[in-house]
Formats: sequence, structure tokens, C-alpha cells
Amino acid sequence: MSDRNTLLDKALGPREHRPSWMEKPHPLTQAGKAVALVVICALILVPILVVVSTSLASPAEVTANGGWVLFPTEPTLQAYQDILSGGTITRSLAVSVGITVVGTAVSLFGTITLAYALSREHFSLRKPLLLMVLFTFLFPPGMLPGYLVVKGLGLLDSYWALILPVAINVFNLVIMRGFFQGLPQELYDAARIDGAGELTVLLRIVLPLSKAVIAVIGLFYAVGYWNSFFSAILYLNDSSKWPLQAVLQTVVTKGANLGGNTTDALSDSGAVAAPQTYQMATVVVAVIPILIIYPFIQKYFTKGVLTGAIKS
Repeated sequence: MSDRNTLLDKALGPREHRPSWMEKPHPLTQAGKAVALVVICALILVPILVVVSTSLASPAEVTANGGWVLFPTEPTLQAYQDILSGGTITRSLAVSVGITVVGTAVSLFGTITLAYALSREHFSLRKPLLLMVLFTFLFPPGMLPGYLVVKGLGLLDSYWALILPVAINVFNLVIMRGFFQGLPQELYDAARIDGAGELTVLLRIVLPLSKAVIAVIGLFYAVGYWNSFFSAILYLNDSSKWPLQAVLQTVVTKGANLGGNTTDALSDSGAVAAPQTYQMATVVVAVIPILIIYPFIQKYFTKGVLTGAIKS
């Protein structure tokens, strides 16, 4: 211990001359931090536990407990079996997966190519194009102009109405552009000396070095497409085409019987409210895919986002 203190004194100086933030926290401070951490974790985990527990409880137990169950006495998967066998949830789940996969691919393609073009100083239209992009970020269109554009392009009742209007996010574009600008210029010069064109430079040099930021931006896009529900309700008149989040929003607010193939009930504001167990089971089904994907992408967050933000 004395050797450790000696090393600290050599590295940081005597204790009386060290800044206050370098000193060991007081035991009461450490206890307060621990209590605060426990409270924050409880505020996050308890609602999740309530949702999962309610979805596993029987309707009679949920009713007896006032609509919520923390620890079900007889857990059952009946609610999941009912909603997944009815057809509405399974169809909307497939729609959500398709929109998320296709939308993320389209958004990444557009963001990567545009960010690469805007990061090259020899691109003559770089500044005016960047100003146009930033203008849309500062002055976003309203709901009515967006609807008129989608209608004018003939995209109503089409899944492309959920993808093309939000294909490129300006925030994600700026982050990726900053990352591309931060790559060493010597790499680009060496590639051009070897005769590589812009497409070869992008595919063979830039993209392999940008896996972290691409993974992060891809997750941002995927979560955005997965959680979007208002666009589907606005642009898709046929409720059988709705993604899972739109179905979930309608089930929770209007109510619908998810035990059978009741697609028409999603558009019926007078539908009888679904049991609480069905609603919570639908919430769990909607959350699970993102929870499964996130741990595989999480390691790229710090490197990808911070690098892009610092270099921009």
C-alpha cells in the first residue's frame, strides 16, 4: 500500500496539492451514488417486469389485481399463443421486418453515398448540396405538405411511402460525413496513384474502415423504421398492411380482439378493448427484436458516434 501511495504521489503530486475531484469520495457520497443507481435501475426495470408479468398472467388474475401483475401466480403463454395464431400480429410482424430490412438498406445506401460525396473537397457541388441538406434539417416539412407530396408521387397505400420520405436522416448524414472526413488523406491519395476511381475507393478503402459508424447508423435507422407507426396510419388506408407498431398503437388506444383474424377491427373505433394480457403480450413482441439486435451493435456505439461527431 505504501508503494502504491508513493507512486500516486509521484504521478499526481502530494495529496494536499491535488484537485478535489482526485480525492477518494467520502463514504456518504459513495452510499448516495449507490442508492441513486439502485433507484434508477428500479425505475427502468420495474415497468419492464410489470409488462412481462402482466403478459404472462391470466385475464382473471389481471382483473383481480386492478389491471397489472408484478409476479403472476400461474404464468401462462396463452396470450402469446392467441395473438400469434390470430393472423393480425403475425402478418404485421412480417410487414415490420420487411420495412425495417428494406428501409435500413435503402437509407444506408443513400446516406453512405451522399456522405462520401459531401466529404470530398474536390466535389464542385459539395457546399450548395450540403446547404440544401441542412436546410431540410432546420426547416422540416409539416404533415400536410408531406402527405401531399406522397399523394402526388402516387405512393399512397404503398410501403414505399413509409421508406422514401424518411430515407436519409440529416443527423446520421452529418455523423457519417464527419467520419469520412476524418480518414487519413494519404489513403485517398495512394488509391488514386494506383488508378482507383471513386467507387473503388469507397468500396475497397472507405467502407472497410467505417464498419463502426455504419453499424451505429444502421441501428439508428432500423430502430426508427421499427418504431414508426404514425406514417403507416397516415399513408396506408388498408389496415391489413399496417406494421406491428401501428397495430399495437391501435390495440392500446382503440382496442381490438387479437384472438382471431380481425383486421377490420383495427379500423373500428368502437371495437371492444383487448384484455390487458393481450396488450402487454403485443408490447413484448414489439420490443424483443430490438433487444436481441442491440447487444451485438452496442460495442460500436462509443467508437462510431463519438468519432463521427468529433470529426464533423
